[in-house]
Parts: sequence; C-alpha cells; structure tokens
Amino acid sequence: MRARVIALALLAGCGRGEAQTDPAPSATTTATAPLPEVDAELDFTLRGRAVRSLSKRELAQRIPPERVQGYDPYYEADKTFLALPIAAVLKLGFAGEDVDLAGTHYVLRASDGYTVPMTGEQLVGDGAYLALADVDMPGWAPIGSQKAHPGPFYLIWKDHPSLESHPRPWQLVGIEVAKFEDVFPRTAPSGLANDHPAWRGYATFRKRCIKCHAINQQGGLVGPELNIPQNITEYRPEEQIRAYIRNPLTFRYSKMPAAADLSEAQLDELVAYLSAMKDRKQDPKAKP
Repeated sequence: MRARVIALALLAGCGRGEAQTDPAPSATTTATAPLPEVDAELDFTLRGRAVRSLSKRELAQRIPPERVQGYDPYYEADKTFLALPIAAVLKLGFAGEDVDLAGTHYVLRASDGYTVPMTGEQLVGDGAYLALADVDMPGWAPIGSQKAHPGPFYLIWKDHPSLESHPRPWQLVGIEVAKFEDVFPRTAPSGLANDHPAWRGYATFRKRCIKCHAINQQGGLVGPELNIPQNITEYRPEEQIRAYIRNPLTFRYSKMPAAADLSEAQLDELVAYLSAMKDRKQDPKAKP
C-alpha cells in the first residue's frame, strides 16, 4: 500500500515546482520538477484493432506498484523504479479479449519510432516490468547517450541486464498483439530457397536490427530505411557496410550500437539478406 501511495505522489507532483518524494529517501534521491506526463496513456491493440488506452494514473491505481531495483545498462548503474509487472499490465490492457498472454507475439512501440517485436513467453516469463517513476530522481534521470526523458513508460527487466537479449524501450506508447509476419510482411526475402543464406540474415535482422531500421517502410524509425528508394548495398560497398555494423562509431557518432559479437558468417548472411531485398522493393509511397 505504501508503494502505491508513493507512486501516486510521484505521478501527481504538487503543482508548485516541488516533487513529492518518499518520506525516507535514500542518499541518492534528488528532488526535481514533477513528472510532465501525469495523464499519459498506453495504447493496447489486438491485431490492428484498438482495444483500450490506460492512463498512467489508472495503471498505478489498479495494479500495486513495486519497487524494482537492479543494474540498468542504459544508466550503467543500479537503479530503483516504481514499476508494475508487465504480466499484470497485459492482463488489464487486454481484459475481455481471447488472448493467451504468454503464448502470443507482441510489438512494442516507442514514441521515437523504436519498434520491438517480442514473444509472450519472454515478455511474460522473464521478469519484465513497466516502470512508471524513477525513485532515485523523481521526474526521471536522463537516459542513454542522447540524455532522453524515458517516461511516461519504460520497460525494464528485473534480472536481465543484456540489451541484446532483453530490449528496454523507453517512451513506450503502445503494445500490440500481433505476429511478426503480419506486422512486417514486406521485410521477408520471399521467393528464395529455404537454405539461402539471406533467410539466416533475415533472422539476424529481425532479432538485432528491425527495432531501429525499416525495410520497405516496415520496422523501426530510429535509424534510416535500408531498402527504398535505394537499398544500402546500392550506394555503400560491402566492406564498408560490414565495418559499419561492427563499429558505427568509427564512422560517425550515432545511436547505433556496435555489433562486435557477430561472426563473419553472420555478417555474410546479413549482407546477403540486404542484397536480396534490393530486388524485392515495395514502396507504399511510390506513385503508380
């Protein structure tokens, strides 16, 4: 009950340039302006159909907030958040719908275009939480290299610090129940033999790249579109593409993380996928 009271206080602020904080704050707690997204809403969509939107306040009132503490790879430090178990959030968001929450697929969308496909098995079973407030710094500490505001909703994991295996989209605005193939049909290298390396490259692209990059206008919007109007292999030599994927910071400062862990074979397959897609362009914006 005390956590819920604290959550509502952090969400509400006091309207006079001060912030309501825990009566017994930790040594790292810093008072800042109250959260700016008190009435922010999270949208729930079922295979293209809007189900409902739930406000931050409503979520905190209907699901008991918990203090979740652990290492956060974006902050590179231990952090404490007031958060809700994502399983409870999904149950409330899709209440009344015929959905196997753990057995379905999801697409999580952030306000900046970051798009994360994820299985229900991982999202529901691996200890995911929806952070509503930063206990260490009411009003949220800036996050990531771009020092962004992570609110109104930030997906965190209690015991999984790897960003590769357990993405952490901040500024989350929507959760959709949908299969990857239904949401991103134009990204597949269709027509190729099942053993073509492009299919293995496609699997890597789905896992590592589509969160930020689009193919044929389907995927994330944080990074550049990679296929239309020109495929990246049409204006960048292969060796440059491989080197950029390995360590983009050697070319320019950007949000793109290095992928030093990819093997040479995986890079071959990823380039094979990108190259195959130049013959499979589908531009929804092109004039007939």
